[in-house]
Amino acid sequence: MTARLPVFPLATVLFPGLVLPLHIFEERYRALIRDLVGRPEGAPREFGVVAIRAGWEVAPGPGRPTPGGGEVTLHEVGCTAELRQVTELDDGGFDIVTVGRRRFRIAEVDRQAGPYLTAAVEWLPEPAGPDEAAELLAARVISVFRQYLGLVRADPEEISEQLPEDPTVLSHLVAATAVLTVADRQRLLAIDDTAARLRAELRLLNRESALLRQVRAVPVPLSELASPPAPN
Repeated sequence: MTARLPVFPLATVLFPGLVLPLHIFEERYRALIRDLVGRPEGAPREFGVVAIRAGWEVAPGPGRPTPGGGEVTLHEVGCTAELRQVTELDDGGFDIVTVGRRRFRIAEVDRQAGPYLTAAVEWLPEPAGPDEAAELLAARVISVFRQYLGLVRADPEEISEQLPEDPTVLSHLVAATAVLTVADRQRLLAIDDTAARLRAELRLLNRESALLRQVRAVPVPLSELASPPAPN
């Protein structure tokens, strides 16, 4: 079963439960926000956030050339962003706060239906009920993630925050918070099984921690870093 969803291409990956603030200045996305706000009370006010595979999310215009030119291409898997807060600005733009809700896979993109992209999407499954393997892996990921945070943060006292015990919530938080490339985050988002996602994160955290101990730097080009959404 497919659903129709407005799509917002971004140079980042959104995960369920994570907060994503956005400044909306392009007219096509202003139209999107106006359409969402104008929906009847109780109707879902969400759009799909999809990471860009190639191209640029800002339409070309005065002072905004498209790097490399060409049409933007998207990854197949994204996450819906639920509109939680909207502040209209004097220039007609918006500052919004959204929260990631549910993952989807794009079946077909419609670039002609309106001012902004829409897509036919298929909802991806989320785990239901306890998973012993995921719970065991979650404890390992928490331990390794705390060690990793000790390497990337200047103030060790910042590591005192409580990490979620729910394996799925933890897997999304780690994926969004660790210093990873968009490609790494995209691969994690596309994994349906929580235990498999946690195993992948263990490998990534161990890899990054080993490199940090050797060179005291994260070996990721700045142009490839995804800006992590904030945890909800």
